[in-house]
Amino acid sequence: MATSKFQALWNHPAGPKTIHFWAPTFKWGISIANIADSTKPPEKVSYPQQIAVTATGVIWSRYSTVITPKNWNLFSVNVAMAATGIYQLTRKIRHDYFSEEQAAMAKE
Repeated sequence: MATSKFQALWNHPAGPKTIHFWAPTFKWGISIANIADSTKPPEKVSYPQQIAVTATGVIWSRYSTVITPKNWNLFSVNVAMAATGIYQLTRKIRHDYFSEEQAAMAKE
């Protein structure tokens, strides 16, 4: 039983013998690193990096459902990338633009 399940996974079109298996696995590392960056101060968050992470997540979330075979691991990692990128961009924008306005209003 276990042997047949292992063989089915091993020989699957999106199994470990293909890039379709390993690409999302490495992208999970990017998502986890982006979550770890949540502890960084917003001044150290990079707009270009977070825009790239967000755009990659949004674009490939869509196209990962179109490719054959369907790769739900690829879909879920891209949703995670988009979510973490949007969160980081929100933190950065809030810090750069809204905290200055609040400080100026407090001085008046």
